[in-house]
Amino acid sequence: LMSRPEHIAPPEIFYDEEEAKKYGSSSRMRDIQAKMSIRALELLNLPPGDPAFLLDLGCGSGLSGQILEEAGHQWVGLDISPHMLEVAQEQEAEGDLILGDLGDGVPFRPGMFDGAVSISALQWLCNADKRWHVPKKRLIKLFETLYASLRRGARAVFQLYPENSEQVELITMCAMTCGFTGGMVVDFPHSAKAKKYF
Repeated sequence: LMSRPEHIAPPEIFYDEEEAKKYGSSSRMRDIQAKMSIRALELLNLPPGDPAFLLDLGCGSGLSGQILEEAGHQWVGLDISPHMLEVAQEQEAEGDLILGDLGDGVPFRPGMFDGAVSISALQWLCNADKRWHVPKKRLIKLFETLYASLRRGARAVFQLYPENSEQVELITMCAMTCGFTGGMVVDFPHSAKAKKYF
């Protein structure tokens, strides 16, 4: 049984220089990330043919940003790992990259984005990596500031790996408290390996 990365170390430590380079160069990882990013973009349900301004939360090495670019969109990426952002810069990511902790909220003006995507990042906020971290407060801070930074009616799509049903309930409750509607979409629900939560 593979251990969950968020149990090994906080993201800014886990994604050190070596892990970031590995993540950025693994063709298997790139393929999985691309598929999940394409699906997230599909679920955003943006008007066809209109380039959008999107936020990539936990953008890492910029793999999902590349998918957004290929679809004709502009993007801004936010990530806690300086090493992952370095890989994104080395790979000449087109998006603006910002170093920041999602649990501190997003630092953007109201109504700035047409949508947001997040691939494999949200479950990290369910951990208390520092003594003062309270997962519920950090999730609410993210959802509150994200909701404000999206234009009215815009969607945010998070692909995540929840550890258990309590995490799903906590995340859903925090998002709804901050004004989001919607819920969980599970692709390939009967496959342990291919199952994906959005």
